[in-house]
Amino acid sequence: MKICKIIINSVLIIAVAATVLPGCKKLLGLELQKNYDYQKKTLDPNINMTAKEFLLSRADGSPTAPNDTVFRWMKKGLEYCGFDLSEYEKPGRTFIFLFNDAVRGFNSSGVMDKGLFFTFQIVTLDANGNPVINPTTGLPQTRPATRWEDYSKETVKNFFLYLIGEGIFNYYDLNAENKSVQSLLPPNSVATKESMLGYWDPSLPGFNAAGGNGFDPQGKFTLRIQNNADIAPIVFNDRSNSRSIGYVATNGVVHVYGAALYPSK
Repeated sequence: MKICKIIINSVLIIAVAATVLPGCKKLLGLELQKNYDYQKKTLDPNINMTAKEFLLSRADGSPTAPNDTVFRWMKKGLEYCGFDLSEYEKPGRTFIFLFNDAVRGFNSSGVMDKGLFFTFQIVTLDANGNPVINPTTGLPQTRPATRWEDYSKETVKNFFLYLIGEGIFNYYDLNAENKSVQSLLPPNSVATKESMLGYWDPSLPGFNAAGGNGFDPQGKFTLRIQNNADIAPIVFNDRSNSRSIGYVATNGVVHVYGAALYPSK
């Protein structure tokens, strides 16, 4: 009983002090915030330009943002294969953009260990132009690519066609189930075999010593929402999480990826 009285009296003293002496509120930690004018703000996803303009505005820098070159390596690939950039101006599409790291990514030691150039490496050829085969795996020996020119123009063009989907699929159009999206890539397109993309078999999936299509036979990709505790990225082909999503262009929506993308479901 005596302990209870002490606790009750202590609480009463604190309450009285906080009421009578305003300064005690800060001392007791009761005044958590005062006169804070909270203003709710929602980030505007509208970029007020076409997907093409968005790509070019962040590829080579600008007078106001000279260091904004996050799509430089994507643009290099488009230029190399002679891709028709008007495809990024046509309406009603979902555009998959490649952040620089999605093409060539390096670790803290400066060694390339991620990105398209590392994932789909270039096949090593012997003096007669034939692939050097690894006797253990039966697969060609390889090295990381260093430039887009290491790949055939045909394969690079097909890769970028695959990254444009017909129809608009933004965050609120998707859920935890895979949504199949038809790309601009014609069905039954096949990757050439100068790189391991030509040995990628979507039906396995995996690398096939006999070679594979490389691309999805139907020319389709999938998108779904990954329900994480902190973020909810859009997952491309059940493999790669988005870096940023939902840029609303005047002709569609843009999702950006910072990791290598496999061109098959």
